[in-house]
This record gives sequence, C-alpha cells and structure tokens, in this order.
Amino acid sequence: MRPAASAQSSLRIALTPGEPAGIGPDLTVMLAQRAQQHELVVFADPVLLQQRAKLLDLPVLRIREYQPAQTPRPLVAGELCVASTALVQPVIPGKLDTANAAYVLSTLKQATAECLNRHCDALLTAPVHKGVINDAGVTFSGHTELFAELSGNVRVVMMLATEGLRVALVTTHLPLRATSDSITPALLEEIIQILHSELQSKFAIAAPRIIVAGLNPHA
Repeated sequence: MRPAASAQSSLRIALTPGEPAGIGPDLTVMLAQRAQQHELVVFADPVLLQQRAKLLDLPVLRIREYQPAQTPRPLVAGELCVASTALVQPVIPGKLDTANAAYVLSTLKQATAECLNRHCDALLTAPVHKGVINDAGVTFSGHTELFAELSGNVRVVMMLATEGLRVALVTTHLPLRATSDSITPALLEEIIQILHSELQSKFAIAAPRIIVAGLNPHA
C-alpha cells in the first residue's frame, strides 16, 4: 500500500470509460488533451483509446503503464496512465456488442479493487449500457449496486451534488411500483444517519440541515 497523499501531492483517480461503443472513450481521450494535476488511471484497452483518438482527429496518445507501487504524478497534455484491459471484440462506435459486457465489468471490478486496497483515491465512471450487460446474461442494475456488492454489501447512499444543494436517494434503480414498499422507517433512518455523518466528514458541514422530500417528487 502506498503512503496516503498529502494535501499538496497528486492524488490517483481511477477512471472507467464504460461502454466501449459509447461516449466514454471519446471523453477520456478528449480529457487527455489537457494536463492534469492528478494522476488519472484509465482502466481500458489502450488500443481502443488510440483508435478513438484517431477517429476524433486527435494526436496519438502517450500511454504510461499504471504502476500502483509508485507515487502518483501529474499527467502532461496528451498523456494517459492506463491499466490495460483487453477488449473481447473490436469496437465499432455506436454499435453495441454483448461480447464486450465482460470487458466493461472487468474494468469496473479492477478499478474498485484498486480503490479498496488504497492504491487509488477515488473512482470516476463514464456511462455503461445496462441493457447490453443484462443481455449478456449478467444481472446488473447499476454502478451503485455493483460497488456495494464489491465492498462487502455495505449500505451505500447515492448523492447528487452541486453548489448549495445535495440530493441523496433512499432507493435506487427500482421499478416505480416497488419504490413505496421498499421505503421503511428503519431504512429512512439509516440513510439519514449515513448522510448526516458524510456531510460532516466529507463536506465539512458541522450541522447538516436535512429535508426529507415526499415520495411524490412534486410533494
């Protein structure tokens, strides 16, 4: 395990480009055109990234191999640090292929493992296609549930955040008709306690003010 990063040093952020036929690889190679203060580790097939850069008429990327034991260092413009994971099938942008569902899940699992073992400080995800993963025979409802499972089935809370407003969800990725039956006083209390604690520790809000909205979003 590497030493924890200080406030002045670079962090190491895992990045999964998601569905290889989607927009994630495009955003990744576009992001690589700018220098980055922190080390972004992309869990992907480097061939896919180079192909997408060429398709977007961007310069050939300089690929740095991910070295988890080394101290994170910033990226210069045009450089990517990559934890290589091979695609199952070649990718045509915009054309989904269930054969690559295993690849998508592999990148997510590897990136999660690197966060859990403290090699990475955070995880950034691009969109996946749930339908393709399910069509490949894998039950998958979303990133949130997968990360919870890989973390030992701990209770997790999804929160959307912007300046001045943070919205936490009591339930995620459920059919609407199942939502009301899933919300219980015990679950609501547990979510509020987690939210209160995290707002204090992660957002430095000494006395969080939490409002519980109605089940109807217009309530």
